[in-house]
Amino acid sequence: MKPLAGITVVTLEHAIAAPFATRQLADLGARVIKVERPGVGDFARGYDERVNGLASHFVWTNRSKESLTLDVKHPEARTILKRLIAEQADVVVQNLAPGAAARLGLSYEALSAEKPEIIVCDISGYGNDGPYRDRKAYDLLIQGEAGFLSVTGTEETPSKAGPSIADISAGMYAYSSILAALIQRGKTGRGQHLDISMLESLVEWMSYPLYYAYDGATPPARAGASHATIYPYGLFPAGDGKTVLLGLQNEREWAAFCSIVLRQPGLASEERFSSNFRRNAARDDLRGIIVEAFSTLTAEDVIARLDEAKIANSRANDMHDVWDHPQLKARDRWRTVETERGSIPALLPPGSWEEGDPRMDAVPALGQHTDAILTALGYAPDRIESLRAEKAV
Repeated sequence: MKPLAGITVVTLEHAIAAPFATRQLADLGARVIKVERPGVGDFARGYDERVNGLASHFVWTNRSKESLTLDVKHPEARTILKRLIAEQADVVVQNLAPGAAARLGLSYEALSAEKPEIIVCDISGYGNDGPYRDRKAYDLLIQGEAGFLSVTGTEETPSKAGPSIADISAGMYAYSSILAALIQRGKTGRGQHLDISMLESLVEWMSYPLYYAYDGATPPARAGASHATIYPYGLFPAGDGKTVLLGLQNEREWAAFCSIVLRQPGLASEERFSSNFRRNAARDDLRGIIVEAFSTLTAEDVIARLDEAKIANSRANDMHDVWDHPQLKARDRWRTVETERGSIPALLPPGSWEEGDPRMDAVPALGQHTDAILTALGYAPDRIESLRAEKAV
């Protein structure tokens, strides 16, 4: 039995934050009913067509769910949604525009008045109150507001993270908060209102730069793929055009790096490089020495020397390299999930289960489960067809 078997989640979600949270609940065995607009669905379905004609974001965040199409502006569709929540839901998740869920009667106050055990999780850019409540909040904008762009990129150019980390961080805190609320409900019998802010989620992840700049101190500089305060640490080119990542943490490693990797043992005792503080201050000079030493070596040669010196290192893989990563293959981390366009590979969720895999069922087609869900609520086939003709479902 999966840990969340028997738990039903009804979610009005789109894009990444809420879908990522609820997919992880589905991984643990929860039944997740995804409410989507008829004919359109979650707008992430249309982001691209890279996965057999389906969107890459969507297939990642929506496996193991059921898709129910409802036009929640239609009175009967709203009635269906409220019945579904009242009769079946343990958890309601939404990341609609600010205030939209409340206007639909889906606020925690409204739902808990009829069902005290309900857990309601609201995910938004800035939270349910405060002066920023109604501002639009896309991932890039939150990266800016949270200060992420101020420490990411090069000295000349701020850079956003490739993945949608503001959405992902909010999804992770929504997921963990829902799990905690379920545990609490098991003790008290009462539900909980969870207010998850993308801004607060990403600012939590900014804790080191925040404290580094505490009380007016100079913030960490943008250092590209290097570290703002540790050197050498980052990307270095090898002579074959490939790139190696490495990082030093202490003076023992610095001495080994000089003698074994650079084959310049005397460098370790030079005063300008005699501590991390000094190496960081002289990073341009030191980088030139490292690049020159690596220029006659292949990336594999450099890695072999780094391994010999017991210095942390890695390759700068692209996405194709990750698909074929030997460590993921050796640990048997890939599975297959179904979609309306055929089978696709999917990575097992992080963590190992001693008894079987997490749940990894199909990615739903738009409205695939509408008839079955309505039938379970007592709707006859002819009534379902009339609702479909009215475009309520």
